[in-house]
Amino acid sequence: MAAMRPPSLARARRALLLLALAAVVALPAALAIGSVAVPLRDLVAAIVGDGTPVTESLLALRLPRALAAFAVGGLLGLSGAILQALLRNPLADPYVLGISGGAAVAALGALALGASLALMQAAAAIGALATIALLFVLAHRALFLRDALQGDEATTRVLLTGVMIAAFCSALLSVILTLAPDAQLRTMVFWLLGDLGGATHLPQSAAALALLAVCLLLTQRQARALTLMLRGDAQAVTQGVDVPRRRRVLVLIAALATGTAVMLAGAVGFVGFVAPHLLRLAIGNDQRVLLPAAALGGGLLVLAADTIARSAFAPVQLPVGVVTALIGVPVFLWLLRRG
Repeated sequence: MAAMRPPSLARARRALLLLALAAVVALPAALAIGSVAVPLRDLVAAIVGDGTPVTESLLALRLPRALAAFAVGGLLGLSGAILQALLRNPLADPYVLGISGGAAVAALGALALGASLALMQAAAAIGALATIALLFVLAHRALFLRDALQGDEATTRVLLTGVMIAAFCSALLSVILTLAPDAQLRTMVFWLLGDLGGATHLPQSAAALALLAVCLLLTQRQARALTLMLRGDAQAVTQGVDVPRRRRVLVLIAALATGTAVMLAGAVGFVGFVAPHLLRLAIGNDQRVLLPAAALGGGLLVLAADTIARSAFAPVQLPVGVVTALIGVPVFLWLLRRG
């Protein structure tokens, strides 16, 4: 993927500020909108501990879910931006490395064995970590050895390894779904399409937001190097970038972000692909701005999608991954046609 020059750094930073302001507005909107609407004044009263029991109960249910939705979208958007730059491929997304597939296999395997939601989430985390370890073993030459620095060869090797892991996990998922009892199939399919119904614990959602902040800080330290690597490994080396080291650090951050998102919400697809791509069209490819913008854009997309998913056809809830695609695809095609 060729490096793109942003229209102007000032314009990109203004766009970043607008995204931050939109996030500030979207969160209370998500808390107020639902099968039972909550007026803003009642919402403020509940936040300060002076609301009615009904309002406080709704807040206790919606706040963890809203925070988790923003964290999941932010982690996926950030991961997608990293991988699209690292692999120099605009079609890359967080699922290309097979991390989500490994987490899904472990989670659905645990569910098939009758595990609780907490154990299912723990299994998803273990599956994600195991897949990361497998990726690092199979792509050892591309990720760790300096003599792997051969233009696009190293990034292609990482990409192909991830695709093969994802294909293998997809086959395992098909086996699990085929053998699963009929009573569990709906839950499994819903989870595979993305489900934030289990995001009910505020400490867990807060921890996910904290992880998003940590990942953003870590990637900002790599942003200059990543921008140089977009122009090719050889040119980055001439600018003093330790490419193999930067590559494995960035892959690890992307994998950690993806694994956490899958653990919280299942396999929410599309976000990691479309959020960075839309923002790249708008603000350019300066990674110092694009990485935080992708995190904010992804968070806003999933937060808006989850608000629609749980309120549009209440009391029936739609899979959040379906809504992200229904929102994102038309917007993406419209912007692509304008460009």
